[in-house]
Amino acid sequence: MADVTSEQYFIERFSVTCSKPVSHLQLACCPSHCAIPWKDKNIRIYENKINNLEPPLELTGHHGDVSAMVFGTERDQPILCSASEDYVIVWDINRCYRQIKEGGIASGRVVGTLLGRVVYLSLCPMSAKVAACSGSRVVLLNAEREEVLGVLKAHLGPVTASEFCPWDVNLLISISEDRTFKIWDVKKGGILFESAVLSAYPLLSLSFMKQNGQFITGSGDGQLWCYTLPVDHKCRLVTKLDLSKLEQKHERNLRMISPPQSRTDGTARCDERGAVETAKPVLRIWPQTPKINHASLQQRGSYVWIGSSDGLCLLDLDTSELLSFLPLKGDLSISIAGSWVISEGLDGSMRCLVSSLFETSVVLLVVNGVRLDELCLRMAKSFSVEEQLSVMPSSPLMTTSPLKAELAKKGPKPQRKGGVNYQTSVKDQALVFHTQVKSSGYNTAPHRTMFRPKTNIKKKSSSITKTSTTMNDLLSEYPSHSEAPSVSFAHLMVSTSPTTMNALQYSGDGKQIVCGLGDGSVLLYNSSLTGNPDVYTGHSKAVNTVCWSHSKRWFLSTSEDPTLCIWTTSASEPVLTMREDQFAKPIRSAQFYYLDKFLLLASGSNLMLYLYHLDNTKDDIKRYKQRSKFKLTGKFSMKSGTDITSISAVNDFYSYIVLAAGADRTIQVFDMNRGSLVTQIPDAHCRAVHHLAQNQGSSFCTQAVQAYNLFLSSALTDGLKLWDLRTARCVRRYESHVNRCLHCTAAFSPCGRFIATGSEDHSAYIYDTRSSIFLHKLQRHSETVLNVAFNPAKPETLNLTGLLEDQRDFGFHIKIPYVF
Repeated sequence: MADVTSEQYFIERFSVTCSKPVSHLQLACCPSHCAIPWKDKNIRIYENKINNLEPPLELTGHHGDVSAMVFGTERDQPILCSASEDYVIVWDINRCYRQIKEGGIASGRVVGTLLGRVVYLSLCPMSAKVAACSGSRVVLLNAEREEVLGVLKAHLGPVTASEFCPWDVNLLISISEDRTFKIWDVKKGGILFESAVLSAYPLLSLSFMKQNGQFITGSGDGQLWCYTLPVDHKCRLVTKLDLSKLEQKHERNLRMISPPQSRTDGTARCDERGAVETAKPVLRIWPQTPKINHASLQQRGSYVWIGSSDGLCLLDLDTSELLSFLPLKGDLSISIAGSWVISEGLDGSMRCLVSSLFETSVVLLVVNGVRLDELCLRMAKSFSVEEQLSVMPSSPLMTTSPLKAELAKKGPKPQRKGGVNYQTSVKDQALVFHTQVKSSGYNTAPHRTMFRPKTNIKKKSSSITKTSTTMNDLLSEYPSHSEAPSVSFAHLMVSTSPTTMNALQYSGDGKQIVCGLGDGSVLLYNSSLTGNPDVYTGHSKAVNTVCWSHSKRWFLSTSEDPTLCIWTTSASEPVLTMREDQFAKPIRSAQFYYLDKFLLLASGSNLMLYLYHLDNTKDDIKRYKQRSKFKLTGKFSMKSGTDITSISAVNDFYSYIVLAAGADRTIQVFDMNRGSLVTQIPDAHCRAVHHLAQNQGSSFCTQAVQAYNLFLSSALTDGLKLWDLRTARCVRRYESHVNRCLHCTAAFSPCGRFIATGSEDHSAYIYDTRSSIFLHKLQRHSETVLNVAFNPAKPETLNLTGLLEDQRDFGFHIKIPYVF
């Protein structure tokens, strides 16, 4: 059993040849020992030591072929449980060694008889109970004596695995070939939860993650599901992953590091014709313990090892990324695995007992930590940005910076010298004698409601009361430690005509809400949603973006016309209009930028920066003439020439960074101080990003400086991702909501602790930024929730529902400490 060292990622400790293939059997491995069937009916126990020259311990007692084995969780006193068609035997390994040393025969304790073919065994955390999977049932046995505690039978197909919950010994989860899992109450023998059919292939593997209170299951087609296991036993899906797609993405990332011909890791999945290999089954799942820390891996409990037919994968569930793939290559005795048993060694290394799929060999592999560190470090260096980016500026403006541009002011025209010109001396005279002419009403907004008498007339408050109220508003702070909004406060229908609602935003003081509709109109509400809204019409097609200025005096709207209008709350006509002759393609996104100095908008593949001057004075005689003006001061194109789908930039404070998402699934970061692209994130999602949102906080709440570097991205069928701008890497992923067809958006809370997103299941979801599990599901909507927004001054969320038939409404949700 001399060590055979692989040139790649594994160190082969020893190899054993059995009498027949054991790829369909459950092998056993613990930090100190591993168990392998020997001559069908016996068991050999090997010590996991370097250069171990002692003969293996051989256990005899079964009259039939051994089909399943498992070690207990206690390290100081290893317990082995084995099963055949005749017996289920529990072995005390230390006691067996003493019996052999004293010249006797190692013996175990029979706890079950004639259970049939047992395909899987599991021991509870205290090694007091045994769960044996035989056929479509799970038999619970007493590990101390021969006693059947219960029989769990509800699956429609053979049970493939079952495991006890490590933090609650009274819970057991079983998976089956009927493609479902069930949660059992061990004491009562009843079902607490049962899932729907998850896949077209049977579920093969199951594992718990004690640090996160979650469990993972894998199927024969390479699919992974991660669920929460709350106290009420109502499991929630955290993430669903396709192992083959993750490996393909990992392969593309490796091509960026080194060309395929020079790489020796063997992770390529395509043949010479470009045919993609079929999906491989998930044979084993094992959680990565937090104390193991490789060179480029942080200490966190979201890492899991996944054993497949051709290698071992290290996966981060928080980000749904494949960190490394370790193939079965080199001088190993096995090239195609039939089964995996993964365990953490006493020295902290990962040990894998692997059986061959077609041959009779079984090998013990140790992950080469040095080689893995080199791979992870090379990957981290390859995808890290050259310089650490930050939303907060760290240097003054450059002399050639586009942000230094100013809009030239026109002075009075100089008087002409010379004689009098007859044509210029005679001026056009007005046809009326007044400076103002009453409007005919053609350009006024349509009436949304009939006349209503004023029955709630209030007396005008004194100036002292107004001043005190204003000062209280300015001095109030956002409750940063409050809970997330969860209770419905108001529900309002905004239109009776068939239209959709596409955008909304709170004003900076949280007192007003602007909302864009599909009929081209813009509505302005107060934050309490009382009274009739102000209506602004100026677009001929659907409004796709609305945005408030930092000064709260103006708000803009863009449409598919393509036009951009800037409005003031005191007038129904736009102060500034940028028409279709300025843009070749529709405006996909627009906003105020750099503390309202610029207008930032995206059209086609161009990111445009405009200077502007707003003048809301009107001459009724020349009302057709726009006094406001604008000037293009910068135009930036996407690196690949793809169309921009969404942009985001901070306007509440000075920032040079602008984010732009492209139709080619990239997120590109522009530095407006330099006027150039500084970095890009390739393959940010599996589909094009349709929404970007940055953590901008609010004027009522202060966050840590590092928190402003977080931003969100949304894509169809790929959930919501949380990114860190400093490393340009995904740090968490949220997939509990449904987003398959429509463009649902997301938003940060002012305190930065919560994330709200729309969903197609007629709900809005509230997530905690520190966990992938949703906190609240805000329901009572009649259709898909497209947009959400947090009140910057109070712990409230506004959920906008875009309906497709005859009603259009949005719900207003607020957290209340009690419910009437």
